[in-house]
Amino acid sequence: MPDESDRITTGPGDANARTTETTRGVCRHLFDLGYAVLTEFSLANQRRADVIALNTNGEFVIVEVKVSVADFRGDSKWPEYEAFCDRLYFAVPPEFPNEMIPGNTGLMIADSWGAEELRAAPDTGLHASRRKALTLRFARAAADRYQRLTDPRI
Repeated sequence: MPDESDRITTGPGDANARTTETTRGVCRHLFDLGYAVLTEFSLANQRRADVIALNTNGEFVIVEVKVSVADFRGDSKWPEYEAFCDRLYFAVPPEFPNEMIPGNTGLMIADSWGAEELRAAPDTGLHASRRKALTLRFARAAADRYQRLTDPRI
């Protein structure tokens, strides 16, 4: 049975709204830092990153958004993102118990207005061949999404 700390949101609909708000804040923060940002990005290992961002140096950041303790405890796949980024972060709402977030990842606190980095993510580096493949995948996904916005018939 979940304890009181599991109840950061009051209902299932609230969790979806909270995820959207937290993700928006993360995207705004990364954009302000000069990153190109995509959400719900499919990786080659069949996992889907909540947020992936690419900077002008070709470095990738992945951000896993968690809005409740139950959501965090139910997710064991996040280590599989590490091979697809230079830095891995968790982003959580302000009331999330930060001590739960693994120390070997970065930590952002976010709401719909923006985010703040509380802990920098270690730079794990990305293999050159994976960086090239990921950059091409990122570019194609961005172009496809843009084309769908500009031409709904596609």
